[in-house]
Amino acid sequence: MPEHILGHTFIRRELLDTALTHSSWANENGAEQHNERLEFLGDAVLELCVSHELFRRFPTAREGSLTKMRSRLVSAPSLAGQARKIGLDTLLKLGKGEEGQGGRKRDTVLSDALEAVLAAVYADGGFAAAQAAVRELFADMWPEAEAAEKIASKDCKTRLQEIVQQRFGQTPVYVRRNSHGPEHARIFEVVLRLPDGKEIVAEGSSCKKAEQNAAQRALEDLRAQKG
Repeated sequence: MPEHILGHTFIRRELLDTALTHSSWANENGAEQHNERLEFLGDAVLELCVSHELFRRFPTAREGSLTKMRSRLVSAPSLAGQARKIGLDTLLKLGKGEEGQGGRKRDTVLSDALEAVLAAVYADGGFAAAQAAVRELFADMWPEAEAAEKIASKDCKTRLQEIVQQRFGQTPVYVRRNSHGPEHARIFEVVLRLPDGKEIVAEGSSCKKAEQNAAQRALEDLRAQKG
């Protein structure tokens, strides 16, 4: 059984051993420990670490965008894919019955095991170790998340104008209001006025960015109303 995974060297190797032990193996071999409790903890550890990393990487992304990115990253297919990349499927201890039913290839089994491994890293090395493991785990996916965020926020003004014109027969109005901060890092504020009387205030590092941010917020509000 390995003692090093996701950039972490275990002090308590039994934690990793438990994380890689499926309940089917424990049941067939009379073992007391398996990975379901660690999976429970790992679900929370994973969500916190991914949320923290997205919050750090995307300082201007709104809650809705961050939630969507996190959902993509922590979905069972995504986690199972990462588990296969680090060879977790070859390390799992499965019972004969589960093995015979193709458990080693099943996304749910692999994603649960990966969550258990992250919990083991957290229990052994604390939050910093778990955060480092998550950064390494999704190293090839952070650029994809960034690209998706850029596409999602690209030219929100145009998309909003199309929707508002279709719905109200009018166009949104942007009013530039205040700016504050030092000259080298000015923050600009705009007010977006919609035909239904709603106003949205947003800021940005330029007037154009502030307008895009306001439009993005308006789009998210419209989607929420529709949903």
